[in-house]
Amino acid sequence: MSLEQYANHFVCDLVAYEPGKPIDETARELGLNPAEIVKLASNENPLGPSPLAQKAMADATRHMHIYPDGGGVRLRTALAEKHGLDISNVVLGNGSNEIIELLCHCFLNKDATLIAAEHAFVVYKLMATLFGANYVEVPDPGFVHDLEAMAAAVTPETRLVFVANPNNPTGTLVGSEAIEHFLNQLPDHVIAVFDEAYFEFLEDAPDTIKYIKEGRNVVVMRTFSKAQGLAGLRIGYGLAPAHLAGILQKARQPFNTNELAQMAALASLADEEHIQATVENNRIGRDLFEKTFAEMDLQYVPSHANFVLVKVGDGDRVFAEMLKRGVIVRAMRGYKLPEWVRISVGTPAENERCLTVLREVLAN
Repeated sequence: MSLEQYANHFVCDLVAYEPGKPIDETARELGLNPAEIVKLASNENPLGPSPLAQKAMADATRHMHIYPDGGGVRLRTALAEKHGLDISNVVLGNGSNEIIELLCHCFLNKDATLIAAEHAFVVYKLMATLFGANYVEVPDPGFVHDLEAMAAAVTPETRLVFVANPNNPTGTLVGSEAIEHFLNQLPDHVIAVFDEAYFEFLEDAPDTIKYIKEGRNVVVMRTFSKAQGLAGLRIGYGLAPAHLAGILQKARQPFNTNELAQMAALASLADEEHIQATVENNRIGRDLFEKTFAEMDLQYVPSHANFVLVKVGDGDRVFAEMLKRGVIVRAMRGYKLPEWVRISVGTPAENERCLTVLREVLAN
């Protein structure tokens, strides 16, 4: 007798999320030197965490026998001040992914619907399915969120609409005017969720925080995994009107963010120099990728994030062949884009190595 017959069928039918292939695993499988492997698969910060964050983590290790601040008061206060909000507007998460899960805990059930774009972050679909809810994908012509069509897809059962901005894996952006018009069309029973994991890389970012100050049904998600380089600590946050944030807090696990993560995130907020260096490195690397892809006559999607989506013919083959040569990129079959790969921006040397290997693989 199999336990699967007792499990929720929608869980058993799920295809688990596959993260970017780790360096150590690649080294073991292929007999490569880990130090020579270039990982450009997970949109990580190639400059690493800030020096201030590293010092804060080292200092915090002396207190690992003590439970972390369950309310995250210092970090939440700093985030509230940064965004001109109150601490009651800030919810901490084990990565911004946990904010997605908290929203689903609070607002999804078998009678509810979540709406997202066709080529949006795959975790939205996983979470909707996990909670037995209906998941509606709205086509995104040119890989850009069609906010008009998403608003038109809203029904009385709709509870959450996710807008990843910039979007992962396409890197595309919707602007302030489109967002304003979109929000004005949403009824009161719908929460608009803006997933802004790559916010720091934008030169002219739409102001979604203002809608929180207005008390609209809006959640803005941010993370310390990308520009701040704290992906290994899993620390993110959601911003929402106090009444909505209070609901999310009720679903949050006690001590959901650890002490090292809280202290590193707090320190990284003050390290503007590190953020500026990260953004500049990203701009140079992204420009190089896009210029080179154009020269190679490869179709790509102009990106506002720290990665570029590029069409290579057979994404799985290119991924596998590049992997053999010690360069890890991300195949996009799981996003219904089997001809594409997503390449994260690395250091200048990593970017050059990646392009050299890509040329070799495509030539073969």
